[in-house]
Amino acid sequence: MDNFEVPAGALGDAAEAVARMLPFDMSGALNDLVSPVALARDLPWLTGELTKITFGQSDLWFGPRDKRFADEAWQQVPYFRMLGQSYRLFELWMDRLCENMTGSWEAKARARFAADVMTATLSPTNYLATNPAALRKAAETGGMSLLAGAQNMLRDLARGGMPSAADRTSFKVGENLACTPGAVVYREEMFELLQYAPATPKVRTRPLVIVPPQVNRYYILDLAPGRSLVEFAVSQGVQVFMIVWRNPSAQRGHGQWGLEDYIAAQERAAGVVRAITRSRKLSWLGLCAGGMTTAFTLAHLAAAGDDSASSATFLVTMLASKQPNVVGMLDTGGPRGQLSAAAEAGQVVPGSVLRGLFALLRPNDLVYNYLVNGWLMGQPPPPFDVLAWNDDATGTTVKFALDIARLVVDGWEEGGPVLLGVASDMGRVGCDSFHVAGSTDHITRWRACYSTTQLVGGEKELTLVKSGHIQSFVYPADETRYDCWYGPPATADPDEWLETAAVLHGSWWRRWAEWLVSRSGGERQARATLGNRGYPPLGPAPGTYVHE
Repeated sequence: MDNFEVPAGALGDAAEAVARMLPFDMSGALNDLVSPVALARDLPWLTGELTKITFGQSDLWFGPRDKRFADEAWQQVPYFRMLGQSYRLFELWMDRLCENMTGSWEAKARARFAADVMTATLSPTNYLATNPAALRKAAETGGMSLLAGAQNMLRDLARGGMPSAADRTSFKVGENLACTPGAVVYREEMFELLQYAPATPKVRTRPLVIVPPQVNRYYILDLAPGRSLVEFAVSQGVQVFMIVWRNPSAQRGHGQWGLEDYIAAQERAAGVVRAITRSRKLSWLGLCAGGMTTAFTLAHLAAAGDDSASSATFLVTMLASKQPNVVGMLDTGGPRGQLSAAAEAGQVVPGSVLRGLFALLRPNDLVYNYLVNGWLMGQPPPPFDVLAWNDDATGTTVKFALDIARLVVDGWEEGGPVLLGVASDMGRVGCDSFHVAGSTDHITRWRACYSTTQLVGGEKELTLVKSGHIQSFVYPADETRYDCWYGPPATADPDEWLETAAVLHGSWWRRWAEWLVSRSGGERQARATLGNRGYPPLGPAPGTYVHE
């Protein structure tokens, strides 16, 4: 594919690897955007604004939230002011082109993605010679900031090329991350199963099985103490189990793992949980891709007449491509043959490539912000648990990614997708479900997550957090940073639901805990030991797979 490439030296090999993995031609998307007709239409406006900039009469500037051009030199030095205004005009022109583009939402989204990457890459703040703050700091430090920046850049290039977002040395899995007490009670090739130690004298009889995404480390749900959803659920008297997916390795033959393998694995995990807790009923919680496989697992169980699901919680989970979403935007259908060949060959997408792709969805915030701070200013990356987790990337099999894309983008025939040989209708998932989405989520857009509520059965509750992908669920019970909209998704139109939804000030965790506990059975005395005779503890949490 003839993909758009960032200027040499801006991101290095990592960005090129990301570009090669994109299942659409970015240069083609830009060609669709910048047509001769569009250029002719906007040429008078562009010429007029450039004339004003040249003679110092332009009032173009950046919004108050754009901190890239906050340095006073951009306003006071004529050269930098002209440079900044010219770049701002370019940004505004790209916005106009995207707004005036016709065609499907997929084509518009691809053009918007390509435009965002290009405009972010060409910002003068990304380069030493045109960044006044970096030049000033180099002069003030006698060049030491440039030396530190070069060291940061070389370190990042050795790790794959993307600029570091966080200092991971301050965090250690099992000590100050993923440290809720528990034990590994089952291990197989695909996953380990953790059981967490009870924190209350009595526990609810029906356990909760958590399914993390297959494309990230599980411990975003068991982050630092006080910021862990696992810790909070255990404190509410819920028996909590966690599936820890193994980081797939093509050398070990894991590249053949697809959607049906993950569904079967979840069903095996549920069997172990039922055996340990002696409860036929259990609740599920799935996050992002883990929410997808959980929904498909529940549909398959329902098709088999299994009504063991007591409730299901879906965090930032989308199942269909009717509303604008990243999966539909990236998948053009053209490269399916190449992906199929890669899946047949058992290839695994490296974690660094996935991390780079997700970062390019918000290039200014998640790529160039760290490039400027680390490489140009010579600043060390900050210690921040969420960013440290994000930097701890895992791979995913091409087969799993392809299976998910086929279902989400292509949909399925009436009667539901065929899973493990059985037509599995989502509408037959009859347990109550609790859905959480983020209003500014750039990965699983909230309207796409809303459509999930219309596919599953049972009584449903939706909470929309006024935040992004991660902040929508890493939202401790006593925090009040973001408000939420909530209510039953009774209408098929997400915007119509939003107009009438109630507002919750602060975290949704306590409301969810009350909802979950009411569906988790009665109380019984908590056991002093984990596992049972058939599934004895194999070692302490967080286990071994999280370190691979």
